[in-house]
Amino acid sequence: MKSGMSRRAERTTLHGTRSGGRVRAVGAAVGTLVAATVGFAPSAVADDVQAKQWYLGPMQAEQMWKVSTGKGVKVALIDTGVNADTPSLKGQVLVDETPKSVAYRATADYKGHGTTMAELIAGTGAGGSLKGLAPGAKIVPYRIELDGLKGGSAEKRKTPEPEDAIRAAADTDAKIISMSFGEAAPIPKVEEAIKYAASKGKLLIAAVGNDGRTSGDNIGYPAAFPYVVGVASVDKSLTVSKFSSSGNYVDLSAPGQGFPGWCDTNFRSYCDDVNGTSSAAAIASGAAALIWSAHPDWTVNQVARALIDTAGRTWSKNDPSKYAGYGLIRPRLVLANRDYNPGPADVDPLAAENGGDLLARSAASSTSSSSSPSAPSSSASTPSQAPDKGSTGGTSAAGSSTESSNDNTTLWTVLGAVAAVVVIGGGGLAVARARRAR
Repeated sequence: MKSGMSRRAERTTLHGTRSGGRVRAVGAAVGTLVAATVGFAPSAVADDVQAKQWYLGPMQAEQMWKVSTGKGVKVALIDTGVNADTPSLKGQVLVDETPKSVAYRATADYKGHGTTMAELIAGTGAGGSLKGLAPGAKIVPYRIELDGLKGGSAEKRKTPEPEDAIRAAADTDAKIISMSFGEAAPIPKVEEAIKYAASKGKLLIAAVGNDGRTSGDNIGYPAAFPYVVGVASVDKSLTVSKFSSSGNYVDLSAPGQGFPGWCDTNFRSYCDDVNGTSSAAAIASGAAALIWSAHPDWTVNQVARALIDTAGRTWSKNDPSKYAGYGLIRPRLVLANRDYNPGPADVDPLAAENGGDLLARSAASSTSSSSSPSAPSSSASTPSQAPDKGSTGGTSAAGSSTESSNDNTTLWTVLGAVAAVVVIGGGGLAVARARRAR
């Protein structure tokens, strides 16, 4: 396990990759970038950017937006910062709501990564820019030290650690915490922060990582921690991306490949193919915002259950894939059904994988403490109570222990109303869909 002392030397990584060239910008407006960067303001962008967001059509985004746009839902985005002045994000970033303790240069994006994630979640698409899946939602930005941070030791000292940002976000009214970053080893302080945020009823969504090209399962944290929904990436053919990490911590899959994004700090033009599970996590966060906006009285358990139950898959829900989890997100099915039953409000749909129901334990602990002050606490922060869902031998929702007998698995599913092939394993490589055994 990597110790906390080594983190500054071996930094947290972003779950995004890039290939292809620039998307040409159209026009230019002179102005000032936020937080100490002076130069050209983000310009209007090419009108074909949204056309390259191939998933909006199959997901029937326009139809979903007639029911919900994510209005009223705040998403805490923990990333490289968010440039609130791009055409897509004007008025979408709640800069003043970032807690002061972690507000250091929250709108100074030193990579372009955080701004892309924000646009994929809640961008308005103004001027032909990226359109978020939940354009009515709002972003609360958190800037942490990830790979690519410049500025020397003083800058690094002032930039909050992930655990500090997660705890700060947990104490706000943001419903969703979106995390498109990861580390190879679990950090105890981050795990404790995750448990704290989960105990506050936050929906924690994270990218599973981009190590799919290496052999074996590849655990990425915080996605592999209990109480975090880990999201894998699929491409336009609904094939699990080659780069998408696999393991028993993958809970859902979402589009994460083949569309534009920012890849530098100039914010003058998008780059083509900013690929990664980062984008998949952001789009899953947008999907959750759509559902929660339409059903503001639902709990985190009900929103998570809705995403799981309606996900596109051909395998049994009790037999999740280590490549695509419970399947491909389809929020349209929730929004289109006025009588959709989200199940019990107080039962974690991933309790078996998470090592128990955190909210239920917290409630039981509170009741026990109030009725019997001397009773021992059943705090959810005790590591032994929640086995790491990403470790070898992690539990599955069904507790299945037999291997799948179906090799060369090709799966048919529906993203919106359009049928498409989903190949588990990525890149056309024939890989057996293994059950996530105990």
